[in-house]
Amino acid sequence: MALIRLYMTISLDGYVTGPRDGPDTPMGIGGFRLFNWLDRRNAPGPSGQVYIEVLATRAVIAGRRTYEHADRWQGDHHDGVPVFVLTHDVPDDPPPGSVRYVTDVRECAARARAAAGDGDVMVHGAGAAQALLRAGQLDELELHVVPVLLGQGRRLFDDLPAEHIELDLVRRLTTPQVEDLTQHVTHLRYRIRRP
Repeated sequence: MALIRLYMTISLDGYVTGPRDGPDTPMGIGGFRLFNWLDRRNAPGPSGQVYIEVLATRAVIAGRRTYEHADRWQGDHHDGVPVFVLTHDVPDDPPPGSVRYVTDVRECAARARAAAGDGDVMVHGAGAAQALLRAGQLDELELHVVPVLLGQGRRLFDDLPAEHIELDLVRRLTTPQVEDLTQHVTHLRYRIRRP
């Protein structure tokens, strides 16, 4: 069965965007700093390895906010894989390409797993991640931790219920120090423990 794995870049203080994010400023003020590590995505090393793994996923689940702020990825996240947008309501305009709107989190997870076959499912967005966690449908977290404190913005795990979720660290990759320190990142993969 396909694993559903959150891939999310975060600041050390847990923000996934800077303050005042919106359609015109999708990463908020200063938030694009979180993605400088992608400048090394085609270079050998940890960031290149992670990027190759991202492109090997066979389906995507995204929250509606993330999907809209990313300009709907122009209808194709990567390689034409199916994209399932978790939303509270389905808009009137039909989705482009391989995008499908889904309102039930368990149905969304099931459809994405089926579409991924023997591959994995990538999750984007704080809201989608939290919904999948609450529903027991998220298997792993791949967090790309950038050594910066944004101080404000949208936090990854702000709206979770007050219960413990235990995690097992299954991998840690750290980029070597490079001249441009804004490209430094630690990639952490955690498996979610099931009761």
